[in-house]
Amino acid sequence: QVQLVESGGGLVQPGGSLRLSCAASGSIFSIYDMGWYRQAPGKQRELVAGITNGGNTNYADSVKGRFTISRDNAKNTVYLQMNSLKPEETAVYYCNADLADVSGARRVSWGQGIQGTVSS
Repeated sequence: QVQLVESGGGLVQPGGSLRLSCAASGSIFSIYDMGWYRQAPGKQRELVAGITNGGNTNYADSVKGRFTISRDNAKNTVYLQMNSLKPEETAVYYCNADLADVSGARRVSWGQGIQGTVSS
């Protein structure tokens, strides 16, 4: 079984920063791509940023220059540094991982989500 657990969410003022972490654990053989998504109230889940196991990154246009995704492969952990946050970025943030478990099965696993609120 594989688990992804997010941490680091909370309340921040507009213009502030949050750093999210997501640690994968369990019967993992290898992790390929990892990513962060968000879902605001009444909206569909959207990709925020992704990173390959080689470190190549991609970002939603709306966050380029403000957010940075990174990962520590030794710790099976992905991070999202979010700067200059805006109230409209209040959302539940989810991490995911494209991985192979020890049986060789390939799957995409998701975390449970963590709230990030941007408000004065």
